[in-house]
Amino acid sequence: MTLKTVLSVYLSIFVFIGFSQTKTDSIANQSVVVINKDSVIDGKLFNSKKSIPPIVDTLGIKALKDLPQASELDEKWLEELYSNSLFDTIYKSVTELKYDPVYYPELSSDTLKARLERLNARTPFNVEYNTSLESVIKSYLKHRRGSLEKLMGLSHFYFPMFEQEFDNYNIPLEMKYLAIVESALKPRARSRVGATGLWQFMYGTGKEHDLQVSSYVDDRSDPIRSTTAAAQYLGRLYKIFGDWDLALAAYNSGPGNVNKAIRRSGGYKNYWNIRQNLPRETAGYVPAFLATMYIFEYAEEHGFKPERPMFQHIQTDTVHVKQMISLDHVAETTGVKIEELQFLNPAYKLDIIPKIEGRTYVLRLPREAVGVFTTNEEKIYAYAKAEFNQREKPLPQLFKNDTKIRYRVREGDYLGKIARKYGVRVSQLKQWNGLRSNNLKIGQRLTVYPRNRGVSNPSKPPKKVVNTEGRQTYKVKSGDSLWTIAQKFSGVSVQNIKDWNDISGNKLKIGMTLVVSK
Repeated sequence: MTLKTVLSVYLSIFVFIGFSQTKTDSIANQSVVVINKDSVIDGKLFNSKKSIPPIVDTLGIKALKDLPQASELDEKWLEELYSNSLFDTIYKSVTELKYDPVYYPELSSDTLKARLERLNARTPFNVEYNTSLESVIKSYLKHRRGSLEKLMGLSHFYFPMFEQEFDNYNIPLEMKYLAIVESALKPRARSRVGATGLWQFMYGTGKEHDLQVSSYVDDRSDPIRSTTAAAQYLGRLYKIFGDWDLALAAYNSGPGNVNKAIRRSGGYKNYWNIRQNLPRETAGYVPAFLATMYIFEYAEEHGFKPERPMFQHIQTDTVHVKQMISLDHVAETTGVKIEELQFLNPAYKLDIIPKIEGRTYVLRLPREAVGVFTTNEEKIYAYAKAEFNQREKPLPQLFKNDTKIRYRVREGDYLGKIARKYGVRVSQLKQWNGLRSNNLKIGQRLTVYPRNRGVSNPSKPPKKVVNTEGRQTYKVKSGDSLWTIAQKFSGVSVQNIKDWNDISGNKLKIGMTLVVSK
């Protein structure tokens, strides 16, 4: 073989190897694309020179909130938040508790005994099996599944707050279930005798624990302040009786009634031995608490599917309020719905956060709104002050009698819903009708001065075509609110934008065009 032939053979081999490697790299790169698109290996994506477009997570698209189905669900959730029916149902079930045998084959007595024994071992309460407790547990499982799932959803927001405060005062963390029996997790719940809030404090007992009640604020409805007071009070009761079951009974009916029951029973100190000597409501109180604790602790075993809450506690944060401001102002400047702010700040009776010397008041917001508020704090306070100054004028100068209507409250109504219907504020509805809380009764008559004056049916005002010819316009983007848009244009106010665009409320849709000049 000649030297030329040998060189030719080697050259062919190198060409073949190079071609094969190139083809292999090409195939590998194609594989990387597939893997990058659908898979992660060892927590890392394969490196690729090709640009792979991200897959958009549709669950995070804000526009979905405007879909009719989503709006309908949101409306139902808000109705549930402002309805007292669940509180009334639980209050009635405790006072009228029955202990007749309940047929519920899904839970055998032997299984229940074993679970209660395990629950008893890890809690300081006397969770011992008896036929009365079995009857209450099975009755709740059979007849109250829907309401319990709603409460489980709400508990994701409230329980972290409760647990933190109870841990601070060395109170059993399971005591969080007491708020379900007391108030159905309704911070503005009010009993027939005037007990108020998540922990149902009477006015006097609340004052003993520094819960202030004024025209503006009711600390009994503040989740953290009231829980601190409940922890302190329960701690005092435990020191008296040395038993958490008796402390629970005393929390409901007072230490005096528990002491009377102990005397009438001949000196017994086990709750189940003195129960027949307690007031009727208290007799059902501890069984209701223990049944609730069992169902929550074994929710998965019983197939409960909790409803998702509007917020998780970790998704919110607080800011100290430096000047008087209303929740309406916060809603307009941050874009957070007024109902959401009311849910997060239930202690403010008139939806106004006051500024009082010696007292600190906080505003709880969704985390994404905290940055907007703190960044624009001075502007927001200045806006609130200007608005308050305008509202100090006498009512006849602002409204004429011929614009007044009388609205009859229907089932499912709440103040936020009525305010949106007529293009007014919740605080205005409260002012016009002398309301101290958000509670409404079916059939109640409300005075309303609708923003759309002269319209025979304010709930359905005729749509007007806005003339944009020769006027400056702005296209709404994600995260915009009327207030943030007004800040972009010198001399333009929120009310200007509303008037120029025939807008009655604060709701904006992404992509809509607004006139922002005269």
